[in-house]
Amino acid sequence: MAETHGGVTAAPGRRKWVFPQRGAADGNKLSVCSSDRDTHRSLAVPFRGHISDGMCVGKKVVLVGVVDPRPDRFYVALTCGRGISGEPPTDVALELCVRFKDQQVLRRACVSGSWGDVDRAVPFFPFIKDQPFKMELHCEHSRFRVFVDGQKLFDFSHRLTSLDKIDTLWIKGSLTVTKLA
Repeated sequence: MAETHGGVTAAPGRRKWVFPQRGAADGNKLSVCSSDRDTHRSLAVPFRGHISDGMCVGKKVVLVGVVDPRPDRFYVALTCGRGISGEPPTDVALELCVRFKDQQVLRRACVSGSWGDVDRAVPFFPFIKDQPFKMELHCEHSRFRVFVDGQKLFDFSHRLTSLDKIDTLWIKGSLTVTKLA
């Protein structure tokens, strides 16, 4: 999420995230409304939603989506707070970038405004253009464990220790979100 197409540089090495501003009544929480119209609006990408009570050991975030027919990349991030005026929060527990051109799944974290090294190794690339997928982000004691379609994709060690402060989910890029839980 630190990269954006046409984004404005906020500070050296950091770029603004461009997300539409939504009010509390716009349904930008992880809980999904029952009507089809409200569900479509609340899951529109780019998406920014609140994680009730933050993350904790044993909690997981489930994202069901469909890759766009002509994908470039998409991002999923777990952050501490929503950020200010399009600028990312200073603490990002996990930023996941799926790049289709080179079939990479990149992960990194930002602690106190400083981005860490990028993890790249994955055993397989599970995302196929125009196809559905189910991603699960499990919060464990020392790491996030990420599964796609039931297969473990990677582990990402926690860089932030206050798990309960990880309270926002960001999604943007070449995908359609059909369900969040």
